[in-house]
Amino acid sequence: MANNSKSSTTKVPEARQALDRMKFEIARELGVNLKEGYNGDLSARENGSVGGYMVRKLIEQAQRSMAGQQN
Repeated sequence: MANNSKSSTTKVPEARQALDRMKFEIARELGVNLKEGYNGDLSARENGSVGGYMVRKLIEQAQRSMAGQQN
């Protein structure tokens, strides 16, 4: 299955701002010095921990939503 879009493209553009807020909030919680723009000075582990935690929280929110427990 060919996919010509970039993986970082937001499928729902209206969600971009909320996702960015979540990313910086999680980075702050994890002690990762994430800043606007280029973050090439961070290790793959630091960046991955932020992304992994975001996925975990998004799955948790979806599960709550499906269970009718919007939180």
